[in-house]
Amino acid sequence: MSKRYENNSSPTELLPGDIEYEMGTPIPGVILRKEQWVQTAIKRLPDESLQLSEIFARSAPIAVDIGCGNGRFTISSAVRRPDWDHIGIDILPAVIRYGTRRGNQRGLSNVRFAVCDGWRFLEKYLPKNSVNEFHIYHPQPYADPTLSSRRMLTPEFMAMMHERLSDGGQVYLQSDRREYWDYIKTIMERMFVWHEVDGPWPEDEYGRSRREVLSVEQGLKIYRGVGTKRSDLTAEEMQTILLELPQPKFQVEGGERRSKRTLRKRPNRPGKPKRNR
Repeated sequence: MSKRYENNSSPTELLPGDIEYEMGTPIPGVILRKEQWVQTAIKRLPDESLQLSEIFARSAPIAVDIGCGNGRFTISSAVRRPDWDHIGIDILPAVIRYGTRRGNQRGLSNVRFAVCDGWRFLEKYLPKNSVNEFHIYHPQPYADPTLSSRRMLTPEFMAMMHERLSDGGQVYLQSDRREYWDYIKTIMERMFVWHEVDGPWPEDEYGRSRREVLSVEQGLKIYRGVGTKRSDLTAEEMQTILLELPQPKFQVEGGERRSKRTLRKRPNRPGKPKRNR
């Protein structure tokens, strides 16, 4: 099996048998022949809740990647767990185009990508008790305090995830901002059975998002945790929790800091890569 290094994350020149690289780290899955490609884009969202069993033509556990970026985790999980169905959403059409192409090229019929923000997707398109896992890796911290109202992970949003999870459903979270992480823990500990994860996710040794790869390169600490839905909370208890919890108006130290150290570049391999015959 051949390898091709892709410093710019562009999958457009990959050929059958290639393993795609992004910043020197592999994107899971192998590029297939074009006749084996599938269509993973939800090009137009409906006016009502998604019928997940119709989208995937089967009934299977559902994992939703909110803010999926260019699809690194969604693709990895779909390759690793063919018995699960996956939906990746992001508000940026450009990164969704990367994700869909990657899903298409790998023949992943258990993946769909859509351009949508998290609030709208949960409120409008996901029925109650319909999701088994939510994944949110490096939510936008909006370090400028005047933009704190744009932060997605409010108590209300966490409660909405709780409502849409099935019994025993889980939320996987990750951030490289300590202030945001401390706030996340405050919310999750009230609504979920919460535990933090020490070290990288064992299934994804190279990271679950482009941001994580960059953060590791910059020497930033990565915070990780998993929350399991508490099924013992009544509607009245959840409402009390919402009234007691603060909104995310904290200060993020350091702003949108970047490491002064130049990220290591992996040069493109010279010549045409060899392939399996």
